[in-house]
Amino acid sequence: KGVAWVNSLFEDNAENGYGLYLGQKAVRDSLKKKVEAIAETTECEATKAACQGWLDTFDDGEKNGTATEALVKALEECGCEAGAEILEKKDYLNKKSIWIFGGDGWAYDIGYGGLDHVLASGADVNVFVFNTEVYSNTGGQASKSSPHAAVAKFAAAGKRTKKKDLGMMAMSYGYVYVAQVAMSDPAQVLKAMTEAEAYHGPSLIIGYSPCEMHSIKGGMTNCQTEM
Repeated sequence: KGVAWVNSLFEDNAENGYGLYLGQKAVRDSLKKKVEAIAETTECEATKAACQGWLDTFDDGEKNGTATEALVKALEECGCEAGAEILEKKDYLNKKSIWIFGGDGWAYDIGYGGLDHVLASGADVNVFVFNTEVYSNTGGQASKSSPHAAVAKFAAAGKRTKKKDLGMMAMSYGYVYVAQVAMSDPAQVLKAMTEAEAYHGPSLIIGYSPCEMHSIKGGMTNCQTEM
């Protein structure tokens, strides 16, 4: 249990996170079949109840952890061969929370194709975009996430085109959870992340993240006020 972290290339974090999701899903689906078999054949009522409790919460991230602990305990006490096979991969039993993090340069531009593919897949993954509204890593040029009339490198007179509406594009699928947040309201950020995790399907959270390229009056200590 705990947090696992992996870094990927700048342009492919959506695909990388999706691959991790598919890998653990394949293992869990295999384990599910084995648990179902034990639930159908075991004569031990405690083991049957533990198996059924785990199966009933298979896609419930909040409840499946407790059900997994009960299942592991029951299988250890059972000592059967089928249970031993499951226990070999017990780290995969509880439902995993998959989060894909990236900046707006990735999500709106260089990695948008991959992001769109992952959101369209219907997979139960969560995406959090840190939106600075400029290309922060390369000196603050205007990007597709820069709002209309924003002043930035190569847009000294103000950006001529409107901001790409990533949230609305994701919403057009009809099955993607979408939220826009800012840390000026921490409760709303936590509420959005909790709802995204609970939603059984793809989720997209766009977080407004001012950077030093915004030239905020008084410096970065005033980020909350800017938000």
